Amino acid sequence: MFCIFQMKFTFLLLCSIFGCAIAMRQQSVAVSGRLVCGNKPASGVKVKLWDEDDGPDPDDVLDEGFTNNDGTFRLEGSERELTNIDPVFKVYHDCDDGILPGQRKVKFRIPNSYISAGGRAQKTFDIGVLNLETIFPKEERDLL
Repeated sequence: MFCIFQMKFTFLLLCSIFGCAIAMRQQSVAVSGRLVCGNKPASGVKVKLWDEDDGPDPDDVLDEGFTNNDGTFRLEGSERELTNIDPVFKVYHDCDDGILPGQRKVKFRIPNSYISAGGRAQKTFDIGVLNLETIFPKEERDLL
C-alpha cells in the first residue's frame, strides 16, 4: 500500500516539475545606441542589460560590455521566466564626474513591446544618442 502511494506521489511530483518547466518561456531583448560625454564619444563605458525581478527571484544580467571607440554599443540577451521579463539598460560612467568615488549609474527601462519570444530578439530598442553629462532622475552611484 505504501509503495503505491509513493509511486503516485513521485508521478505527481514529476508532472508538476515538468509542467513548471514548460510554463517557463524563453524571452529575449536587445538594445543599441551611442553614448557621448559632451561633444566627444564616450568610449570604453560599461553597459549592462538586466532582467530586474521583484520578489525572491534574483536579478539576472542578460548581457554586458563596453562602448566602442565611437561610443556605440549593442547588447542582447535572453532569459526563461514564467512571467514577462523586466528589461533594464544600465550605464556606469565617469562623465562630468570630477573626483567623486565610484561611477555614476543610470538605468533605463526598455518597453515591453521590445521583448521577443524565443532566444533571439526580433527587434532592437534604439535608445538613440545619450549625452552622459545629463543629470538623470534617480541617478545612483556604483561604489563597487
